[in-house]
Amino acid sequence: MAEADAAAVPLAIRDPDEALVAEARERPAAFAALYERYLPGIYRYLRARSSSPEEAADLTQVVFLRALDALPRYRSGKAPFAAWLFRIARNLATDAHRRRRPAVSWDGLPEPPAAFDGSEPETVVLKHERLGRLRALLSGLDPAKRELLALRFAAGLSAREIAPIVDKSESAVKKQLTRIIANLKEHYHEELAEGGESLP
Repeated sequence: MAEADAAAVPLAIRDPDEALVAEARERPAAFAALYERYLPGIYRYLRARSSSPEEAADLTQVVFLRALDALPRYRSGKAPFAAWLFRIARNLATDAHRRRRPAVSWDGLPEPPAAFDGSEPETVVLKHERLGRLRALLSGLDPAKRELLALRFAAGLSAREIAPIVDKSESAVKKQLTRIIANLKEHYHEELAEGGESLP
């Protein structure tokens, strides 16, 4: 984007990383600020698409190395920096999946450590069974739907941030996420009812 064009764009809708990217182009050490900002989201996204924490960590490292190497070719007018970075991660995860071939298990998603809350053992077992059913439903989704869920919930991106990554409009992403979640809820509750459990 030319400087005159950039000045015409209101500050509120400019890429918030624009200044950091410009600085990192001049001084590669400044890339550290972008790395720190996006490391958690990139790792969580890749963890949702990887077979192990080690693979996710390795892929995360490659994403940032590739981004740093390609930074001189990044054009802020085409897509926000976050979308550009997540596209690198997405392509890398897709390539890794092709090499690996077996389906990624959603069982591998990191869970927050469970503090003992005094729950009865039966309650804990039921919770784990319900999580297992939900993971089975997630693994049955087609890859494009799992991709949207990984970007939304593992990476923590908004529909607006996801849209340029998947080349869709923000409203299309919102609509698709709403449908996916509604469908998952419906199937989840049907399975619980078929199993004779009361709905949570």
